[in-house]
Amino acid sequence: MRATLELPLPHLSKGRFATQVDSAGVFSLEVLTDEALFERCGVRLAFTNRLGGAGGGDFESLNLSSHVGDDPMAVDYNRAVLKMVLGVAACGCVVPLQVHGDTVLTLDQTLDQSPDGYDEFVAQAHAGADALVIGCTDRAALLCFADCVPIIAVSPSGRFAVVHAGWRGVENNIAVKAIKALADCDKAAGQSGDLGEYNIYIGPHIHSECFEASEEVCARFGEAFGDGCRVGENHIDLSQALKSAFARLGISAARIADADICTACNNEEYFSYRAQNGVCGRQGAYAIRLSGAQ
Repeated sequence: MRATLELPLPHLSKGRFATQVDSAGVFSLEVLTDEALFERCGVRLAFTNRLGGAGGGDFESLNLSSHVGDDPMAVDYNRAVLKMVLGVAACGCVVPLQVHGDTVLTLDQTLDQSPDGYDEFVAQAHAGADALVIGCTDRAALLCFADCVPIIAVSPSGRFAVVHAGWRGVENNIAVKAIKALADCDKAAGQSGDLGEYNIYIGPHIHSECFEASEEVCARFGEAFGDGCRVGENHIDLSQALKSAFARLGISAARIADADICTACNNEEYFSYRAQNGVCGRQGAYAIRLSGAQ
């Protein structure tokens, strides 16, 4: 596998990944992924659901967040299973403390190969960040969600960004900032950084019919992203707001794949903060580029 000058148009479909683990049997998970992307440039992305893990109760069962009150051993188990079924158990994985801010952190190859560079990046992520740009191989990013919008952006170089965008993050343009940081990472390595060549993936999140907001917030969104993101008097279409922002960057609709799944409407398959009254686990947006893809 090696990076090429053009990525296939993005597409999300369900894929089931499984692995045999000695006498423990077979571990199996279903995720949304883009197989053509992986074949072209070695980037494996995965939007998980809530099925197939070790948690119970409100966290049943594939909770990937360690900050929601679930059993830490169950969370560690679920993260390990995800890595095993994707075949990346030996690779590092950065899981930031998400704070609904607009901090974007970048791990490029130079930083990763410098003494203590990776550890310093992990420490920064644990201090708080809502977007990670990864410009090296065999380093994964995992961010966690339950109604907020997961976004993964991928460059033809194989570098990528994983972004957590609640309504505050959408309003503060964290996804735009992350995509621009990804372009900066490309340019620093001698790539074009042409945003029109990037693939954008929008994972499951709360849709407008379930996302009610104040008139003030709705008005701000309409002014910032156009009336198309407002539904009625007090509902917001976060995906439409993001697509409007991406269009201003020069990213065409053909380069955006939207899972088109509402987490609140599909609470049996996805965690939903609103549908579960604020007590729930988190599904994940995961991405990694495997070595040998250059």
